[in-house]
Amino acid sequence: MLDIVDLHVEAGGREILKGVTLSVGEGETCVLFGPNGSGKSTLLAAVMGYGTCKVTSGKIIFKGIDITDMPVNERAKLGIGMMMQRPPNVVGVKLGDLVKATANGKDVPDATDFRMDNFLARDVNVGFSGGEIKRSELLQLTAQEPEFVLLDEPESGVDLESIDLIGKKVHDLLYTKNNGKCENCGSNSKRHVSSLVITHTGQILDYIGADKAFVLKEGLIRCTGRPMDILKDIRERGYGECISCRMVKMD
Repeated sequence: MLDIVDLHVEAGGREILKGVTLSVGEGETCVLFGPNGSGKSTLLAAVMGYGTCKVTSGKIIFKGIDITDMPVNERAKLGIGMMMQRPPNVVGVKLGDLVKATANGKDVPDATDFRMDNFLARDVNVGFSGGEIKRSELLQLTAQEPEFVLLDEPESGVDLESIDLIGKKVHDLLYTKNNGKCENCGSNSKRHVSSLVITHTGQILDYIGADKAFVLKEGLIRCTGRPMDILKDIRERGYGECISCRMVKMD
């Protein structure tokens, strides 16, 4: 579904990604690990098409279409959505209006399910706590009903209670259709949405079953493997030892 081929990306006049290649299949959830400053958020921003970075070479292919030079709104129409780590305040735009616009005529999800019903008349993200921002982002993504989601540290900056709600809502986003209406959910449930997820803590993995993981360091994918195995190695040995361990090297 998503193929990133030898991608080089600059931000702030400096090369951040130095030839990243990875693929995420239809219905797959892939996890992206890496130390701070390795280029993880830049990679997601490049896939979404944000102007904070510039692709200098390589390709981003989504559903067989080259979207490397496609504007953000066209990528969203194709079915890509993103939950940002630190989204900006949007003064003058009410959350309820943004959710309706994002739904684009479809049924709007119940904000009560996200504990955001008292925020619909407020400007987007203005005065929101970390957990409230994350729930707002998930409400908007659920309204969009994307086919592929980019999740930048969905569990960061929130308390334990919010992590549980966010984890469950991310699960619902990946495994259900029609604004969270479950279809054949159970032990053998099938993902309807593909995703690429950045996590440092691994807490989100308790709620979503990830298929494979990549380790990004110094702008390159250094290794890949099973998510929980890689997470265990990172916790026990750090990124340097993880990269040189039994994982499949990508150099």
